[in-house]
Amino acid sequence: MRIIEQPAELQAWALERRAAGRRIGLVPTMGNLHEGHLSLVRLAKAGADETVVSVFVNPLQFGPNEDYAAYPRTFAEDCAKCGAEGVDVVFHPAPDAMYAPGASTTVRESALTGVLCGASRPGHFEGVCTVVCKLFHLALPHVAVFGEKDAQQLRVIRRMVRDLDFPLEIVPGPIVREADGLAMSSRNRFIPAGMRGQALCLRRALDAAEAAFAAGERRVEALRGLMAETVRRVAPDGEVDYISLNDDETLEPLDGEISRPALAALAVRVGGPRLIDNARLVP
Repeated sequence: MRIIEQPAELQAWALERRAAGRRIGLVPTMGNLHEGHLSLVRLAKAGADETVVSVFVNPLQFGPNEDYAAYPRTFAEDCAKCGAEGVDVVFHPAPDAMYAPGASTTVRESALTGVLCGASRPGHFEGVCTVVCKLFHLALPHVAVFGEKDAQQLRVIRRMVRDLDFPLEIVPGPIVREADGLAMSSRNRFIPAGMRGQALCLRRALDAAEAAFAAGERRVEALRGLMAETVRRVAPDGEVDYISLNDDETLEPLDGEISRPALAALAVRVGGPRLIDNARLVP
């Protein structure tokens, strides 16, 4: 496995591999890899000859009061896990290698980012789009894999690829959960031990919405109310950021009754870390 730190070196490697007729798969990550990330690596390997995993905590996607400095950095362990999965390249640049001094160019998607996480984290998706755009130019992938846990991010990246004509395929990776149902996340380690049960409020709320939907409930307010009540019951100390039902493609907030595929999504702060989860409701 090759570790590359300089953007120009990664691009030269990718050009060489493409010239040799090799198909490249990319998995962008911020490191602290867990089974959720590794499931994305396996999807990339299934669709490519060469697999690149980026490990880069991107400062552009963190707000001034967010956890950039505290975000877990476990590079040695990440490399061991990538090596065990047969990854070909780990790309691990420093921030000043990715962003030139005085860098003033960013990539902004404007239709999908004003709701959900974008509403409470202004500038977040501009940072995501900018770094992913750069990774696409550097790794030159034929296929890139993104997890469905970050549902809004997946849709934003798909839109960016469509709008900017990137010649690659975006493959979604299913949510991977802990044994108790909590969606795997690098931030789970920051949940206080005594609040782990409350963190299950997200999955429980989605379970309740899915059960009601399967039983025929289509009213948006009823489903949202059921999710909110479940969060209050399971996590009395939780701080709700949002509980929302949105169009599955456009992410426009829904009202009335659900008649087309919808995304049920929520973000709740539990003892410090902000956790997200989602489920699709398809009539």
